[in-house]
Amino acid sequence: MTCGLAACYDDTRESTFVRRMEQIGKYRIIREIGKGATATVYLCVSPDSDRPVAVKLIRFGKDCAAMSRRLRKLFGNEQMVARRLKHPNIAKVYEGVVKDEYAFLAMEFVDGFTLETHTRIDKLLPLHRVIGIIFKCCMALDSAYRQGIIHRDIKPANILVAANDEPKLVDFGLALNLNKNMDRDSTFIMGVGSPSYMSPEQIKGYALNQKTDLYSLGVVMFQLLTGRLPFRAKNQATLIYRIINTDAPDVTSLNPSLPEGLNAILRKALEKDLYSRYRNGAEFAKDLAAVRYQILQDDETVQDTRHFEILRKLDFFIDFENVELWEILRISVWREIAPRVTIIREGEASRVFGVLIEGYVEISIAGRTLCRLGKGEVIGEVAYLHPTSDDRSASVVTLENSLFLEINAAALALASEELQERMRTALLGRMIDRMRTVNGIAAALGAPAVESTKSLMAGSTRSGPGSGIDLELSPM
Repeated sequence: MTCGLAACYDDTRESTFVRRMEQIGKYRIIREIGKGATATVYLCVSPDSDRPVAVKLIRFGKDCAAMSRRLRKLFGNEQMVARRLKHPNIAKVYEGVVKDEYAFLAMEFVDGFTLETHTRIDKLLPLHRVIGIIFKCCMALDSAYRQGIIHRDIKPANILVAANDEPKLVDFGLALNLNKNMDRDSTFIMGVGSPSYMSPEQIKGYALNQKTDLYSLGVVMFQLLTGRLPFRAKNQATLIYRIINTDAPDVTSLNPSLPEGLNAILRKALEKDLYSRYRNGAEFAKDLAAVRYQILQDDETVQDTRHFEILRKLDFFIDFENVELWEILRISVWREIAPRVTIIREGEASRVFGVLIEGYVEISIAGRTLCRLGKGEVIGEVAYLHPTSDDRSASVVTLENSLFLEINAAALALASEELQERMRTALLGRMIDRMRTVNGIAAALGAPAVESTKSLMAGSTRSGPGSGIDLELSPM
């Protein structure tokens, strides 16, 4: 009888085990630095060199002989891989040991963070940092490939980043995945890899080469640039279907501020046809370098934070969650517009809409002024919300220097369902408020109202089904 790793793990026994000992193997424990469903990671000191070491420890429950045998084989593979891999961007593995009651892996301690920290839309790294980190990962994978090693589980959690943005690839060779929660983590299938980051050929169970790692790294890069995965689904079956059969959206459709050159790079990295995908990490890195030199190293984080604070203060966004505001920042463009510039032209077809951050605009129909809008007002929402037509019924022209947050409608369609629903609700609310204002103006110009003799709600009988509505517009 076989048993899963999570089922074999005994958390209470491990706690007791660690309390009664001060070291794991030859490594002296300093403190606990991480805990998963199946393993705990400790910061330890090696007696050989007093260097800090990260040690992953797992304690087994009873009746897990089969899993113990499997782990022994995996640990042996990890140690073999560790001896062969020598690269500054691959974390060193010092030792792997499996005992009757526990197993541990001693590896290089990386004082930094995992890329998983920066896959959220509100935590994205500046573009030049993303490209620099992915470039070094490409070179690390290229080195591993030249030494005959394929990782097979490249994902943000397996890329640690130390000082000066030096990435360290960990868990090489899938020899040890102790922090995998097999009961809870839906990304674990086939015992190897994470579906969201797996190549089509890996999902199909085909023979793998170095190109599978480059595909997975492309998925990681896509997520670091956009805050979302290239393929998303509500269940694993649909996710796998999309990875195998559909194309990923362009990153510029999700984040219009990104350079167009990144689209071609990611299309090649995520190519389903192996012959059209990058041949090796060096080729991937070369294309990244070409884009890297075109990017200004301005502190984008400071600018993004400033823009976020501006949006947070606007009444229109009062009900938006912080993470939704960050998502809006990624799918929009800030435009500085001079006076007397047409933003939207009557009769043309477009889905441009957005929010006026500063300045004033005039709304007109057939050459006659309808109204003027100022700071915090939404512009162009009618064509965006209309279910069938994007024809413009009015023109919008700036009256003074204005700052306009243009929201990319196509990118919004690919955004999270929560943001789309929140945006529709906010836009409809603003439209209804304006209709009420217009009704008030129209009523002020109308004829005196007829005085009623009784109230419908006060006791009159209700018409039968299908009676319809008797509506007549009053002549102006």
